Amino acid sequence: MSCGKRFTTYEVIEDLPIMVIKRDQKKELFDRSKLMNGLWRSCSKRGISTDQLESIVNETEKQIRMEVEQEVTTERIGEIVLSLLKDVDQVAYVRFASVYRQFNNVESFLKELHELLDNHGKDTTHE
Repeated sequence: MSCGKRFTTYEVIEDLPIMVIKRDQKKELFDRSKLMNGLWRSCSKRGISTDQLESIVNETEKQIRMEVEQEVTTERIGEIVLSLLKDVDQVAYVRFASVYRQFNNVESFLKELHELLDNHGKDTTHE
């Protein structure tokens, strides 16, 4: 019996879940919303649009998928975000860095500020 119809099958690439290795070595699934919330807090009152934040999250996930197979550390995620955030807003960069780099003292915080200024000049576009 034939119905006279044609059937097709399309193959699509299935994104495998990304496991995040936390500082305490526990593992959990990569959660875009957690990253977005962290960015949102860092960028609060900085005039950065939701579209810009979504773009940072998208690019971060893209880089993770290109670099790793299934596991990534929170440190690596933080480094990717910082590299993207540095060009968007320096104050948001410092806020985000203070969480991900866990500065233990004022000297390490000041060192980060000096490196930011040395590498990107004294950009005041978002003062």
